[in-house]
Amino acid sequence: MDRQPVLEGDRLVLRPLPADDWDALLAVASDREIWAGHPAHDRWQEPVFRRFLAEAMASGGALAVVDRQSGALIGSSRYGQPDGDEIEIGWTFLARAYWGRGCNAEMKRLMLAHALVHFARVTFMVGANNEISRKAMGHIGGVLTDRAFERELCGVIVPHVLFEITRESFANGPLAD
Repeated sequence: MDRQPVLEGDRLVLRPLPADDWDALLAVASDREIWAGHPAHDRWQEPVFRRFLAEAMASGGALAVVDRQSGALIGSSRYGQPDGDEIEIGWTFLARAYWGRGCNAEMKRLMLAHALVHFARVTFMVGANNEISRKAMGHIGGVLTDRAFERELCGVIVPHVLFEITRESFANGPLAD
């Protein structure tokens, strides 16, 4: 699977994330309210975001999220490394001006449609206490699994839960075309 495709929707274009998007992406990510409920709540700080972006670039799956009408860079997401018949989507953030407008759902629909051609399931690791992301997972048809993990973020061990969307659930779920 091409983990850096160009995916076009009604309002968004997802494209590979090049290093020269740094300034525009930092401008979006420096809004500390984006990260307020996130386990990595310090990601708005330039040195922390610089590490996050370096990891994204090294992952080979990072995508820029662009407002189709204005051409503005409004966020990022990425595909993780494939693991058997599943792949993770995550590390997503959007400018707050795009919250509550269906942009996250459109982005995930595009990414899911691409991934589920190649994999039976897509997973999403979410901070166990990240209510915004957990609610967003419900809106896109994510099903909470019994799989849980811990990750160190901001110097603290943070519990995470795993949501999934299968090829079958996507075909019949809220994001189906």
